[in-house]
Amino acid sequence: MGFFSNLLGIGPKVDYAALIIDGATIVDVRTPQEFKGGHPNGAVNIPLDRLLQNLKKIKKMHGPIICVCKSGMRSGNAVRVLKSNGIEAYNAGAWTNLT
Repeated sequence: MGFFSNLLGIGPKVDYAALIIDGATIVDVRTPQEFKGGHPNGAVNIPLDRLLQNLKKIKKMHGPIICVCKSGMRSGNAVRVLKSNGIEAYNAGAWTNLT
């Protein structure tokens, strides 16, 4: 199970509600069309394929970054990119997990 958890960027249990209360930003890495179909309240839409070009913007966001997508795959990739660029990030998986 550890291999798949690492592959998806899912680690130990995280209290996302507490992170949000403490000022974390939710970044939805789905396409704009998917985002328009529904997203967590307060989420910012930065599609995975535009993540690198938005690193400066993301680094200015307050608190850690919580990434979401449709299933957890894209958000897992996003978390790896963000962490490799020195940004505290967590994979919450599907966006519906935060609604």
